[in-house]
Amino acid sequence: MSIERFGVEGGSGTGGQHLPFARAVAADGWLYVSGQVAMENGEVIDGGIVAQSHKAIQNVLAILKEAGYGPEHVVRCGVWLDDARDFQSFNKVFKEYFGANPPARACVVSSMVVDCKVEVDCVAFKRQVAR
Repeated sequence: MSIERFGVEGGSGTGGQHLPFARAVAADGWLYVSGQVAMENGEVIDGGIVAQSHKAIQNVLAILKEAGYGPEHVVRCGVWLDDARDFQSFNKVFKEYFGANPPARACVVSSMVVDCKVEVDCVAFKRQVAR
């Protein structure tokens, strides 16, 4: 089995804190993308659930692209919302990105480790071409 890690140098979290995990890990066609929040340049962006949902999903999509995957390869997403009242607004944004290829999904309400409204992770699969 081959394993490839993306972003192993770790990123920067709020306040410049080093994040000691890979952005994603690929193994035999499977890609596991770490949870993404509405962060840009190490800081959570301003805005409500709609703006933060767009940014969190865009961060996931950027990692997918870096690894050679697209939204059509996403098998499952995990979603954490800070407030259950944001569920419908999040769904509208999610549909903009995954409406044509909806993955399986779990969505829970949870306290966040950083001051954000949403976190999104995913698992994607793309059949590997024999070399």
